[in-house]
Amino acid sequence: MKAIKNAKIIAIVGMTGSGKSTVVDYLTTKNYPKVYFGGMVYNEMNRRGIEITPESQQKFREQIREEEGKDWVINQVISEVHKLVESGQRHIILDGLYTWSEYKILKHEFPGETTVLAIISPKALRHKRLGARPERPFTEQEANERDYSEIENLEKGGPIAAADYYIANAGSLEQLEKDVDKFLADIGFAS
Repeated sequence: MKAIKNAKIIAIVGMTGSGKSTVVDYLTTKNYPKVYFGGMVYNEMNRRGIEITPESQQKFREQIREEEGKDWVINQVISEVHKLVESGQRHIILDGLYTWSEYKILKHEFPGETTVLAIISPKALRHKRLGARPERPFTEQEANERDYSEIENLEKGGPIAAADYYIANAGSLEQLEKDVDKFLADIGFAS
């Protein structure tokens, strides 16, 4: 693929329940397009006729990387980013960076254009949020199992540890949005 110039990409990473989706939703209200890593998995599950449930999605996310390589999802994402840039977009949000392999490929494919933002929250708070969410609430055991799976099977700790910026999400929604706005200003991310 050809290199892109004058584009800025923010890749969001964080453990389940940290507030990644909240940050992505806030950024999309500012009319930044997003590419959803999980959407690549859902599209492939639909293509194969696999019912999408929390269990099947988690299993398939690991299975597709095993079958097609650890770079399968990121290669789909890169293709989508190139399509957005070709359509004139210059500020793009990547929702759901998971693995160390994806991180390295993304930084190599878009050198100087990609900023990785980690959303972090204390484990107890993340698990409380997961238990209280209206869709697919997790028990404490399910939350722990999800954490272990993301760290052990998907290498999620690497991108979090190597992120360019961090936002601690342990307070109010208003504070989180202020912190995101400050981050955007700090990196010069404006339309």
